[in-house]
Amino acid sequence: MDALRGKFLDQISSAADPDALEAVRLAALGKKGEISLKMRDLGQMSPEERQSAGPVLNGLKSEIDAALKARRASLEDAALDARLKAEWLDVTLPGRPRPMGTIHPISQVMDELTAIFSDMGFAVAEGPQIESDWYNFDALNIAPEHPSRQEMDTFYMHRAPGDNRPPHVLRTHTSPVQIRAMQDQGAPIRVIAPGRVYRMDMDQTHTPMFHQVEGLAIDRDISMAQLKWTLEEFCRAFFEVDEVELRFRASHFPFTEPSAEVDIRCSWEGGQLKIGEGKDWLEILGSGMVHPHVLRAGGIDPDQWQGFAFGVGIDRIAMLKYGIPDLRAFFESDLRWLRHYGFAALDQPALAAGLSR
Repeated sequence: MDALRGKFLDQISSAADPDALEAVRLAALGKKGEISLKMRDLGQMSPEERQSAGPVLNGLKSEIDAALKARRASLEDAALDARLKAEWLDVTLPGRPRPMGTIHPISQVMDELTAIFSDMGFAVAEGPQIESDWYNFDALNIAPEHPSRQEMDTFYMHRAPGDNRPPHVLRTHTSPVQIRAMQDQGAPIRVIAPGRVYRMDMDQTHTPMFHQVEGLAIDRDISMAQLKWTLEEFCRAFFEVDEVELRFRASHFPFTEPSAEVDIRCSWEGGQLKIGEGKDWLEILGSGMVHPHVLRAGGIDPDQWQGFAFGVGIDRIAMLKYGIPDLRAFFESDLRWLRHYGFAALDQPALAAGLSR
């Protein structure tokens, strides 16, 4: 037994890696190991021999097993020390920078619009996205037979059978906010109304949910000339150009009279849009003098007050300013797309102090 003990203890102490140590374990304690075979021989011994040899074999088995565990732990400690020396980490180094979140182009443009118009004295007005039929259509001089009031153009809220409440819709423009602002504040008033709007329209250039900002200014002597100046100042600031040229084209909107589509002078060179120069014209918004019926709906006397209004598609001017080619990009965007167009979390204009919301 002493020779067997010495043999395996020497092999265990000289095992250089876990594989060699496992080979020693199998040779000693495996099913066909030398110590295991001797344990089987106990069954062929007499009771007196088993009483003498049994404790010795059990003691040898326990000693070899303990030596194996100790050597395995020693090998693991040595491997860990070697790895720590080879794979060291300097904890005093700064951490790896992670990209910051980004602001969506639509949100950024809405902040830019708000900052620009606030400098011209416009406050921000807000209203519900689910509007009554009256605020969305009737108060804005949109006749019952107008195409926009058909279900193929407007999202109407569901009504259960027997529910005879007035119809409600997902607002098709932010103009209802103008009515609410006039009712709440009266005249004079100067507000913009940015927000989401909804229409039953979906193709490459239209989506069922998009964004608008509408402006309203009412005072004693408001004129189309002041409307044009306001829009020119806005375009200079928004497109960051020194000179802009706008032209008004006669048009028709139920809520303004007279009404005008507004075009801006531009050029296309190599597929690149340049605002304020060139021989081309690009339609960017609609505008006009507020219709007397709309003023009355807002609780303002049209014999004493007059004003102008305009509406701009935020998605559209965002595409124009930042060169975004496809409207659908706004809804299929990810961080890579946003970084490609240069939108970072801190690229936000500072809003004027005291801006009301």
